[in-house]
Amino acid sequence: MNKASGNPGQNPAGGLFVISRAFDAPRDLVWRAWTERDRLMQWFGPKGFTMPVARLDFRPGGTFHYCMQSPDGHQMWGKFVYREIVALERIVLVNSFSDEAGGLTRHPMSATWPLEMLSTTTFTEQGGRTTLTLQWAPLNATEAERKTFDGAHEGMKGGWTGTFDQLAAYLAKA
Repeated sequence: MNKASGNPGQNPAGGLFVISRAFDAPRDLVWRAWTERDRLMQWFGPKGFTMPVARLDFRPGGTFHYCMQSPDGHQMWGKFVYREIVALERIVLVNSFSDEAGGLTRHPMSATWPLEMLSTTTFTEQGGRTTLTLQWAPLNATEAERKTFDGAHEGMKGGWTGTFDQLAAYLAKA
């Protein structure tokens, strides 16, 4: 089950991007896949990408700094700064592109992509299946950045669907 929508009424600073997926795995396993470095490195990112570098300090105020590498060898760096962690239930973080040193950078293909995004991931379990819901919203964004973000929801849906496919494949063999 995939659901992606943007509802500007939910976030006065711009449209909220939401995508959910139910996984055939218990919540504790999905949580560990999302919060442990070695597990993240096996599935996180678009289909075909690998994660050759990852540093994880999973705590409020901590960071996840990582490098994703495309099949043709192009590298993109990203960074999460954790704001809130409620074990097995919710992770709130600020997501951004970064350089190799961890400094904030612009999206490598969009000069008007928001520099930072607020991301909330929730985990709910029912009958041994876990529903993961991801919400993204621009943080401290300009009007141009909000417009770029709002116009990119279909692309984000495709990217996250591929990432969730990789997570499902990882969970199936974990």
